[in-house]
Amino acid sequence: MLTIDDCIALSDLTEEEIDAIAEHEHLPEILAVELGCCLAHDAEGIRRIARFIREDIDRARSHGQTVHARQLTVVLDGFVHQHPAL
Repeated sequence: MLTIDDCIALSDLTEEEIDAIAEHEHLPEILAVELGCCLAHDAEGIRRIARFIREDIDRARSHGQTVHARQLTVVLDGFVHQHPAL
């Protein structure tokens, strides 16, 4: 049986990136893993994930959630580092 951690590992994304997708798309974690896995293996999908994270950062800032915005900025920085073509 696969655990959620196994599924995340198979997605080629970090748990924090999956969490950002779940937050953006209002999905349960396992569905965000499935969506993220599909998006992570396509150039346009990579750009969509980056856009999701940027929009999450903007939303956090607009709601005064500066700590969360900083956390998401770290996630975005790591994602961009892994996908320099962005």
